This record gives sequence, C-alpha cells and structure tokens, in this order.
Amino acid sequence: MNILVIGSGGREHSLSWKIAQSDLCDELYVAPGNGGMGDIATCVSLDDSNHAEVINFCRDKNIEFVVIGPEAPLVGGLSDALTEAGIKTFGPSAAASILEGSKGFTKDLCAKYDIPTAAYGRFTNAEAAKEFTAKQNIPVVIKADGLAAGKGVIIAESMDDAFAAIDDILGGQFGDAGAELVVEEFLSGEEASFFVLCDGENILPFGTAQDHKRVGEGDTGLNTGGMGAYSPAPVMTNEMIDRTINEIIMPTVKGMAAEGKPFKGVFFAGLMITDKGPELIEYNVRFGDPECQTLMMRLNSDIVPALMACADGTLDQISVDWSEKTAMNVVMAAKGYPGSYEKNTEINNLDDAGAADNVTIFHAGTKKDGEQILATGGRVLNITSLSDSVTNAAKDAYAALDKIEWPGGFCRRDIGWRAIEREKN
Repeated sequence: MNILVIGSGGREHSLSWKIAQSDLCDELYVAPGNGGMGDIATCVSLDDSNHAEVINFCRDKNIEFVVIGPEAPLVGGLSDALTEAGIKTFGPSAAASILEGSKGFTKDLCAKYDIPTAAYGRFTNAEAAKEFTAKQNIPVVIKADGLAAGKGVIIAESMDDAFAAIDDILGGQFGDAGAELVVEEFLSGEEASFFVLCDGENILPFGTAQDHKRVGEGDTGLNTGGMGAYSPAPVMTNEMIDRTINEIIMPTVKGMAAEGKPFKGVFFAGLMITDKGPELIEYNVRFGDPECQTLMMRLNSDIVPALMACADGTLDQISVDWSEKTAMNVVMAAKGYPGSYEKNTEINNLDDAGAADNVTIFHAGTKKDGEQILATGGRVLNITSLSDSVTNAAKDAYAALDKIEWPGGFCRRDIGWRAIEREKN
C-alpha cells in the first residue's frame, strides 16, 4: 500500500525509517519531510491545516494509510477529516486530542477518574492565579493550557518567578495557548515516559524511555523540546509498568470513552515516579520527540500492522517484539536554542558519522540544498545508537556525533547520566 507520514521532525524521520522497512509499504510519502528523508520517501509540500488539500493528495496518489506525527494537526482535526473521507489514519480525533490540547482538561479528567497526578488549579485571571500560587510550596509549576511546542512549562524556583510566569503566559507569551493556565504542585522523583497504543478499548504497551528536557548539562537551564533520550527506562520496572497501566492508562481509556472521546492512537504518558508510585505529569497524544527515535531503533517488529490496528480496533490481535538492547538519542541543536539561533548554516560529514551499523542519524530541522545539508530549525539532528548498555550506547552516539562538522551546533554531553551512574554501581 501507499503510505503518507505527516511531519518534518526527528520523530517523523524515525517513523518513516521504520515504516519504509515494512513489506506492507509500497510507496512512502512525507509531508513536508526534511533534508534527510529523501532517501527513504518522497517529500511533498502539503499544508496539513488544509484538510481538503491533504485528502485530494491521498486520492491522487492512492494513499491507503496516513500516519500523523505532530500534535497540531491532530488537535486541528486532520485525523477526523481523513477518516470521514474513508482514508485509514493513525492518530486520535480532535475530541480525543484535547488530552494534549488542554492541560486543564487532562487535570480535570484525572480528578474525575481518580488518576494520580499533582494537585492543581486552573485560571484565566492573573490575580486569581497569583492568590492560589501564593499558598503553594516552592518550587511550583506554571503551565500554559494549550500547545506551546514543549516550551509552555515553567518550574518557578521563587514566588517572584511564579508571578512573572503567570503574567507572561496570560499576557500572550504563548499566544492562544496561554489564554488559560494551570498551576501545579511540583512533584519530586524521577521522570519517565511510557508509550501505549490504543484502539479505543484495547491497549498495547509500546516501550519506555527517559528524556532530558533542560538545555543544560546536569538537567539545568530552560526547558526545550528535548535534548536527548534513551530507552528502555530503568526506573520503569515490570511492577511500575503494571501500576502505570492499572492506575493511569486504563482509567484514562475508560474515562475518555465515558466522556464520548474514545482514544485511538498513542498515549505518551509523562510520568513522575514518586515515593507513592507513578503519577501523571501530562499526556501527549503522539510519539515523543526525541523518545520515538529510540523506540524505533529497538523495535524488531513491523510497525505498520500495529499502527493500523489502532484505527481498525484490532489491537488485541497484535504483539510486538523488542530488542533487549539500549537505544540512545543525542540531539544536536543550533547554538542559541531554545532562544534565537542562526539559520541555514551548513552541516558536513554526515555519511561518515552515520556509517556504523548500530548508528542512525535522524534529521529534524534540516533542508537539502543541492548537495548541501543546511540547518533550518532549533533541534536539527538526532544521533541514535543501539548497544548493550546505556554506557556503550552513549559512547557510540557521541563518537558518531564528534565526526559531524557543524560549527553552528551544540549538544549536551551527559545524556543518560542517571542510568550510566546506575551501571557503574
């Protein structure tokens, strides 16, 4: 069959890389793709907010299956439009995508269905938000309610910082995404990501990972979309996975169905493993980036039947096989990210850097200009390795990264540091 992937990031590159390996895939298209995806797919220019344009392209190219990578098209209803047009699609409806589209909705769902999460308040008024926040312990978490490209979460280390974040968010820093905000209790523990496929009723656990959101080493500095990740997450033991499924995932599946918003797609549960057990930080309704890249490296099975089963309601008939090895993804970003950065800087020696059998370089913010690869975004490259330990996966990823010639880029040098420390002991 012909398949279309929507998106341009490292997540979509890794999904496309895995989909291209499927015996079920004849022709693969990506819209818009990036500078590294032309070897495995045909990159096309489509406006994913113009649903008629996407549908017409699918009909013209006999596309039988569409995989939507990013959250914005999902919240915007692209999955609904394609499904209504008779085109099988992986990705939740706009109604179900509110799990990511509104942090306040998710917090209310947790409260209603007894899902463990941080105490919170929802506000559209700055003074009311500050009055509530003044009664909380420091640090406190301030979140823009809507989609803010992974940057709408502020961990305030002082009350002045918290009040400033409230003013910034409600004052328009994140546009419409900040029309409302959520003030949350700060949870202490170790973060982990848990992925679960769902067809509205049945679920299929789909891997664990840990990522590094902060831009600086030692997990310091501003939040980013993610500076690196590794899978599996050691903190997610079998017991912790079982508890997460029973206490968080299944109540969400049942709750969403009861609310008339059945969920079909991938739950990306951001967790904090606290002294009490797993607690939900937030849901995303798509694969994580950079976590997806590590999952695709570890997945031995054909991914296409699993994704299609989410749309077909047949996930109970699917099983998948995972490598026991560890995958590591180190992000190279443009200097200045997550602030302002220079665009169209040249990147060289990528072929040599990705030559090792256990290393794959997934592109994100790149474009191809003739024979040149140019950096066009904040997060630009994902150097991803597969090895027998976190320590060795990191060693291989950084060895590959050091062959890349890109003076305009930088990376964190400590991805996986918690797991590496564990392995020393």
